Amino acid sequence: MDQTVAGEQHASHSAVVADSDHDRLAATTSALEAAGFQVFPATDTASMTSQIEQRHPSVVVAENALAHGLGSPGVPVLLLLDEQESVDLEEVESWRVADYVIIPARPGELVHRVQTLIGRARERARSRSEIEALRESLRNVSSKIRRTNDPQLIAEHVVQGFGVALGVDHVWFATFRDERVPSIRAQWNRPGLPLLPARLGESENTISETANRLWADADVLAVADHREDPDSQIAKALREWSCELNAVSTVLLPVGEGASAMGIILLSTVQERHDWTRPEIALMQHVAGNVAHGLIQGHLISAQQRVLHQLRQLDKAKTDFLATVNHELRTPLTSITAYLDMIQDGSGGPVPDGIRKMLEVIARNSDRLRRLIEDMLTVSMQDGSNLDLKPVDIDKLLQVVVATLRPQAESRHVSVSFTEATEDIEVTADEAKLEQVFTNIVANAIKFTPEGGRVGITSALSASDDGGPSALVRIADNGLGIPEHDLPHILTRFYRASNATSAAVPGSGLGLAIANDIISRHMGRMVFDSILGSGTTVSVELPVGGP
Repeated sequence: MDQTVAGEQHASHSAVVADSDHDRLAATTSALEAAGFQVFPATDTASMTSQIEQRHPSVVVAENALAHGLGSPGVPVLLLLDEQESVDLEEVESWRVADYVIIPARPGELVHRVQTLIGRARERARSRSEIEALRESLRNVSSKIRRTNDPQLIAEHVVQGFGVALGVDHVWFATFRDERVPSIRAQWNRPGLPLLPARLGESENTISETANRLWADADVLAVADHREDPDSQIAKALREWSCELNAVSTVLLPVGEGASAMGIILLSTVQERHDWTRPEIALMQHVAGNVAHGLIQGHLISAQQRVLHQLRQLDKAKTDFLATVNHELRTPLTSITAYLDMIQDGSGGPVPDGIRKMLEVIARNSDRLRRLIEDMLTVSMQDGSNLDLKPVDIDKLLQVVVATLRPQAESRHVSVSFTEATEDIEVTADEAKLEQVFTNIVANAIKFTPEGGRVGITSALSASDDGGPSALVRIADNGLGIPEHDLPHILTRFYRASNATSAAVPGSGLGLAIANDIISRHMGRMVFDSILGSGTTVSVELPVGGP
């Protein structure tokens, strides 16, 4: 090479040359300067290290003895070795880019080795920069995947992200028939190229088998040039799938979880060969893992959202049904009870005793039906109704409840007693709804207590779990009791204890559920303590001062 041309080509390069032999140092310096290098000489390790730190050279040319202990200079290193000398391979490896030349070396060989080292270092830096840029691009793809639960959007993010980041011509993504994920197809193409088929067609078995094999081996199928083996099974499958996919280079990347693949990502070039690097494949596999996680999570969330939507629809249908039934039942029942009252009052003439007894049975059942309709109406309106809050004296409220239900208790020969608290207890509550609560509970206690039994009601000021004052009302009976296996379900709407059903005790299973709903909305709680055959105690706790 002409030295003038070489000097112009490498004028921007600099070198630190370290050699304890002054003649060799001069010869090496001269050869590099003739090739256009700016040279900074050094005769010992300390001065060499100082020059490297100050000058930031393009290359270091150093005698082996001086280079020992150099550390990581961050630039390529050319060692000058005697024929009998050996190098510390572990240390040289830490320099990343290094070479050696046997001394004395010809000037041309020395310059060639230095230029080669600089070229390798430049290529290594370029490659590292490209990988870092690819890593950042694919990191953005993973970030987009994590920000959505829409499986189709995840697929579109991955095909576009791979296409742009890797500079390929086609990216195609599909899931197989798999219960873990929905059926998805997505693709990205370099502008001007035709779209690929949406379905795998007859090639699906071959491609899915390949994907499962790759997934089992934790591998990918990377083909740099299909023209070197056009008759391979996968090349044939791709051609059969799409005659227009005349691929030069391809990567088949499985997307899976657990024991099997659930989908495949295909990347291909149709114009230029692409030598797939290990860092590229590793980064793609990492993103594929995020895709699998995102698809499964998104599919589960979508399924949960569909179930929630269906439950809301069912709940609305239930509410609408109950409201309609209430209206349709109330209208004829009102007419029935009105005419029944008129007959019993003698408006139609005298009523014989036998007929009067029949009318009394009709009246009781009409009243029972009316209460059932009211309970159903309460259930249908419970969630949307507001509380009409005001100060309520608990003892006065309980006295009203006892007075209202005493005739029912006496007809069953059940005694009802009420023991007031020793001090006034006032809560902020909806008085009508609170009266409904205690009416339901006390009526339930009377109904499940046999003749000659008793129901006792007490009120007292107590302390809640958080230490604040609360009103505690207990309704205790010595009736049937509740079987232990029924207790966890006793507050469920329409649920009836097994012994109530077997004993043919009438009821809808709504009274306690309604009472519990109301108490919960008042920030209170209900507790059941029951022994089968001995009776039940229902404790109601309400915060003093209101919810």
